[in-house]
Amino acid sequence: MYGSESSIVPEDLERTAFRRAEKKYKLYYEDTYKSSKKKRKPKPVDLSEVLDFNSILESYYQNVELPHGVVPLRCGFDRPVFSLENRPGFYFIPGALSVKEQCQWIKESLTSFPQPPNRTNHNAFYGPINDLFIAANERKVLVADWGSNSECDPSVSNGGVHGWKFFEEHEVSSKGSTCKSVSALVLLRKLRWSTLGLQFDWSKRNYDVSLPHKKIPDTLCQLAKRLATPAMPLGEEFQPEGAIVNYFGPGDMLGGHLDDMEADWSKPIVSMSLGCKAIFLLGGKHREDPPIAMFLRSGDVVLMAGEARECFHGVPRIFTDGENDEIVTLERQFSHEDDFSALEYIRSSRININIRQVY
Repeated sequence: MYGSESSIVPEDLERTAFRRAEKKYKLYYEDTYKSSKKKRKPKPVDLSEVLDFNSILESYYQNVELPHGVVPLRCGFDRPVFSLENRPGFYFIPGALSVKEQCQWIKESLTSFPQPPNRTNHNAFYGPINDLFIAANERKVLVADWGSNSECDPSVSNGGVHGWKFFEEHEVSSKGSTCKSVSALVLLRKLRWSTLGLQFDWSKRNYDVSLPHKKIPDTLCQLAKRLATPAMPLGEEFQPEGAIVNYFGPGDMLGGHLDDMEADWSKPIVSMSLGCKAIFLLGGKHREDPPIAMFLRSGDVVLMAGEARECFHGVPRIFTDGENDEIVTLERQFSHEDDFSALEYIRSSRININIRQVY
């Protein structure tokens, strides 16, 4: 049930097993909608081999036999934790976060976590950007001036590189087309990552302690310490020092990779899923090892420690349609809180917060 090597078409033979699985679950659209103005229809995908820990949890509570290779962990944790016999160091905690907690961390991921000095994928081009989520909801535009037009010379920058500032749409229209500009809404939708605590340098693939940074918020640290308990060596406590927040939109994926820049792999990565449902692939130590596919839902937590840290993993697909995204409880909570801006974002997005002990 963990995946089959059957039905491999000739053109797939040169691909690794992990790449074939990515291709199998990736979002593709029906060709008939290519030139149509109608909403494109996703191609059907066979999900019969995807592990569903929601169903496994129900079976566990009902004392029904679990799928072969799935083992409940006896660790005194406050809710069921499952491991996989053939992936030592991997732990799955279904529904570890309450709906209220999920909404809290979604809002933090949109408002607080991208704030400077935390770095995002936008830093390389725009420099630090303050209050992106607020600006997007106010339909503002980020404008750049290279000294060619005094009319669009912002005397105060957006908090980062001189020459960038948020303006109202009507102000930008009145200035003409001489200024470089991009809407805050576009920038929000193109937000792909932010880094908390010790900052990760993607160009060098290491942590740069010289970069300005703030400590990970204490509430997130305490949550991560508690969640990490099932994967921690006896008598030791998890020390959150860095975190990466990943943002997924429709059609986005995270290719197979290793998280291998931390000093001590016996300490877990604590990975929290928020928003739309996704498929997670957990491979082996080589890309040629057939990966295990499983669903990740909002509130699920994954721990990867020890040998599991050496396993390739990735996210080939998120589900953003109302039938499969499985965010009804989130929608109700956000509606109850009258937070419609966060609700609108998460209806077509997934957020992953993964917290690490760096040293």
